[in-house]
Amino acid sequence: MKNNNLFERFSNWATNFTGSSYAFISAVLIVLIWTISGPVFNYSETWQLVINTGTTIITFLMVFLIQKAQNKDSKAIQLKLNELIAASKQASNRMVDIEDLTEKELDQLHQYFVKIAELSKQEGNFHKCYSIDAAVKKHNSKLEN
Repeated sequence: MKNNNLFERFSNWATNFTGSSYAFISAVLIVLIWTISGPVFNYSETWQLVINTGTTIITFLMVFLIQKAQNKDSKAIQLKLNELIAASKQASNRMVDIEDLTEKELDQLHQYFVKIAELSKQEGNFHKCYSIDAAVKKHNSKLEN
């Protein structure tokens, strides 16, 4: 647990640092120092290899850091949306945790929302809010009358 906690703290720090002005200024300074040092090293292949290798390694590591930060942000956003759905009387609780559905299931859910839009259009009220269940129930009750 302590290693995970250490990694979590490090990745949070690295994410915050790499997104800061200090990181950008540091990167610009490194490139400037490398550029200025060119004549000293006669613009050799080794001189070029230093910047190429350094930027490749940093880019490789940043991909994983960015993905971790994105996953964490995505999970937090999903939890906030789940809370809003749970708190809303008109929202369908079927929408909680839909991020775990397959692409096909998400497409089917999208079709439900297309249907809700069509029902609202038939009613002439585009701004009325429905849950999936309420929209189908209301539409079916109109058909029965």
